[in-house]
Amino acid sequence: MSGDDPNFPKKIIGYLDAAAAEVKAGTAYRLQLARHEALARLADPKRAADLRLAGAAAGGGSGTVGGGRGFWASGRIWLGIALIVAAAVGYQQWQAYQQLAELADTDAALLSSDLPIDAYLDQGFQNWLQTVGDD
Repeated sequence: MSGDDPNFPKKIIGYLDAAAAEVKAGTAYRLQLARHEALARLADPKRAADLRLAGAAAGGGSGTVGGGRGFWASGRIWLGIALIVAAAVGYQQWQAYQQLAELADTDAALLSSDLPIDAYLDQGFQNWLQTVGDD
């Protein structure tokens, strides 16, 4: 994109200048203060090495996920994974219980009816049930 148009940097500068002209004075002042502070930190290598991720200081971390111990060493990550696995296993068990309950209801209905079990196995009876159900 920038290699195709030799005026590309000038266009970008024009867009940035136009956007900067629309910034309120208070916002521009705060941005200027933040820039000076960033340049001061950059000039002092000791302070620059102490930089942290935004919000990491509130959690007491060192700026990395898991407090500098590595991503997978964080107890919160493992707790989350364990909860997800437990939920998946619990859901699977609940579905198996539901299927078992449905089969038990079907068996109870078959055993409590007056019709002998051989009638359910008879093909003619199956055809008769289908024709009665279609009416």
